[in-house]
Amino acid sequence: MSRELNSSILPDSDEIFLDNLYDLNTRQRSLNKIDNAEFGWFHIRTCVVAGIGFFTDAYDLFVINFVAVMLNHINDHKSYNRANIDMGLKMSAACGTLIGQLAFGWAADRYGRKKIYGWELSIMIIATLGSAMSSNSFAITTWGSLIFWRFILGIGIGGDYPASAIITSEFATVKKRGAMISAVFAMQGFGILTAGVVSVVTLGAYRDSINKNPMYIDSVWRIILAFGIIPAIIGLYFRVTIPETPRFIMDVLGDVEKAAYDIDNALRLERPFNNKNRLIYAIDAPSSTWKDFREYFSKWENAKILLGTSLSWFVLDISFYGIGLNNAIILQAIGFGDGQTIYSTLWNLSVGNIIITILGTIPGYWCTVILIDKWGRKKIQLMGFAVLTGLFLIWGLIYQHIKQSMAVFITIFSLCQLFQNFGPNTTTFVIPSEVFPTRYRSTGHGISAASGKLGAIIAQVGFLQLKDIGGPNQFVDRLILIFAFFMFFGIFSTLLIPETRGKTLETLSNETPRISVNRKQKRKA
Repeated sequence: MSRELNSSILPDSDEIFLDNLYDLNTRQRSLNKIDNAEFGWFHIRTCVVAGIGFFTDAYDLFVINFVAVMLNHINDHKSYNRANIDMGLKMSAACGTLIGQLAFGWAADRYGRKKIYGWELSIMIIATLGSAMSSNSFAITTWGSLIFWRFILGIGIGGDYPASAIITSEFATVKKRGAMISAVFAMQGFGILTAGVVSVVTLGAYRDSINKNPMYIDSVWRIILAFGIIPAIIGLYFRVTIPETPRFIMDVLGDVEKAAYDIDNALRLERPFNNKNRLIYAIDAPSSTWKDFREYFSKWENAKILLGTSLSWFVLDISFYGIGLNNAIILQAIGFGDGQTIYSTLWNLSVGNIIITILGTIPGYWCTVILIDKWGRKKIQLMGFAVLTGLFLIWGLIYQHIKQSMAVFITIFSLCQLFQNFGPNTTTFVIPSEVFPTRYRSTGHGISAASGKLGAIIAQVGFLQLKDIGGPNQFVDRLILIFAFFMFFGIFSTLLIPETRGKTLETLSNETPRISVNRKQKRKA
């Protein structure tokens, strides 16, 4: 990477120049240590700490598939519009997530990754507890309370996206960065699977009670929701103890020596560090102001990347959440959710989700983890969008003909899940954590992720409002064809994105660090 010095900002004093040159060299040596380090325990710990959050995110988001159906069986809907309630339950979390992604994305660049890490899990713990305790009262219904708490839950989930992605990216080695970030995201698959398993186990425990009195389902959905607190609490301690990323310390706080020490400590290359009256070595990096943000992204080579990551995530989430949050509806449409009793209906839906997750969702995530640093992010994303275009076209065209063939239907459904995750669902998360400079890396990721959630919200409104045109679930096949169009568009949005495999974050930021002209100042103890 070019490191040419800007002569217009060189100091007159040779002493200051040499100090600043040392500063630049120290920064580069420190970055080389991160980029070329051997994969070890510190990297595993980073992935696990971040991954716990995404396990919880997916569990909390997709468990509503089961909870919504359960609530439909035990609540009186004479005075409510069932479709609107279902949409409210599913959209509330998506709306909160969009806000959380933007807010936490900005906050992590403004205040630091460490300072905000853990807050999002705290919000999720409180909101999950509130959701599980929702009940009717004179002032508010169970539905209203659940929608409120799921909105708050979404804010916490949204905050987890940029924070976990950026922390993992900035600690990762160049060779393993794609695998590390995608492994964090792949924990979503286990979260979705666990939602189905917890539903099955809880239903099994209450089988006799539900068969005698269906109102025992009220206990089941509360237990299923409350389970989401457990992984969140486990991850909270480790998140508040994780160190600040050296790149933020160097490029935003300007403390090169502290960052160099933290890198050595993280990689177990311990050396003494005296924080008393020490000199601060600083890189003259542009500050993260609104003016600087506009100047950076006003350049087409930078703007097109943000446009590419945002559009790709937007079109992907239209299909991913349009299908994913409505698995129960689709399974019911082919008869898999039918049963002679309420219990058997709920049992079949839970088992159906487990089958789809095992066949398509989890393998898709881990195919990406294994191949992303070999094939590259852009190639996997292009492949995923192209294959999904074909699958959705086939599925939509033959939908009405295969509804009675459960094996064929689930095969196509599982293939769609496979290539969403072995494709753009994972890469749209990975790429935004790599392509922006340190001061805007989290903000850029938050904007891209929020664009995806906007697509998810549109998908929810569209799916639930349009699916019954011509009769119950009669418009689903045409909705799937619409998803195929968005997947085709994703191919073109991907062309705006650079390949990030094998490149350092500094190379991808399209910037060369400048040498500070300010004399070093002593830091007080």
